Amino acid sequence: MKKKVIVLSLGGSLIIPEEVDYQYLKEFKKTILKNTKNYKFIVACGGGSIARKYISALKKAGKNERFQSYSGIGATRMNARFMNYFFGIDPDKGIPRSKFTLKKYLKKRDIIFCGALDYQPNQTSDSTAAKLAKNYKSIFINLTNVKGLYDKNPKKYPNAKFIKEISWKNFNKKANESKYFPGQHFVLDQTASKIILDNKIPTYIIGKNIKQLDNILKGKKFTGTLIKG
Repeated sequence: MKKKVIVLSLGGSLIIPEEVDYQYLKEFKKTILKNTKNYKFIVACGGGSIARKYISALKKAGKNERFQSYSGIGATRMNARFMNYFFGIDPDKGIPRSKFTLKKYLKKRDIIFCGALDYQPNQTSDSTAAKLAKNYKSIFINLTNVKGLYDKNPKKYPNAKFIKEISWKNFNKKANESKYFPGQHFVLDQTASKIILDNKIPTYIIGKNIKQLDNILKGKKFTGTLIKG
């Protein structure tokens, strides 16, 4: 039986919030490996705090958004290489930098880590993941440092309300309430949201509790946000 492809966006805030989150990554690895019996995984890695530090310094130096975005892309690829090593994948195999290379790798491997595949304006690694979910007709699971979507930033507003389910259209409206900027904090970037809407991609947003990823993969109830319908 041909294995179904699952596309994940692994937030940089989960890989390296400040220091590498070893315990989380250990649990993430265990969950992914035990589910390779049924699935192949493409994991697009975010840049996290490393990307934001680079972007902040370039902004201070007066460099344009294109330069800032390139530094963010570099951080996503560095995190993807690290995840390769963490999973014990031969360093000689490298990480894909194009969808063509990724497709070639996927024929031979069950787990592929990548960063942003190429430079596109107004995009983060979430857009890479959304495009891949479209290409492989996959669900899209976004792993981030909050348990799902809220009506406002829960880190700033203690009274923020959790949103368990939202339509593609309403989520796209919410994503576009603010203008894109490199290193932004919203759970999915505006381009990713549009791709999800246009292609009706079932999308899950979940936090650090790794059991929720396992629940989704097994078709069980989960704690997080579902974007659909």
